[in-house]
Amino acid sequence: MDCQQQMMLFKKIQEMQFVAIELHLYLDTHPCDQDALNDYNCAVEMLNKLMSEYEEEFGSLLAHGFHGRKEWNWIEGPWPWEMSY
Repeated sequence: MDCQQQMMLFKKIQEMQFVAIELHLYLDTHPCDQDALNDYNCAVEMLNKLMSEYEEEFGSLLAHGFHGRKEWNWIEGPWPWEMSY
């Protein structure tokens, strides 16, 4: 993947994080809404999939996210917050 594909994948992660957080907040006040709970579970599943895909291809999204890699490549850029759109 190239830098543009990395940015597109990172943007998808940010979008899915937003969805998951919003549904989480909604469920705090509507815990019996089964449709919202299903949507939340789907969003979290998709978020985990996207994050795994990103980390497999580009490395950890977090400074403390070593994830069992044998090499330390966190310093190699760009860091997630340094990417521009």
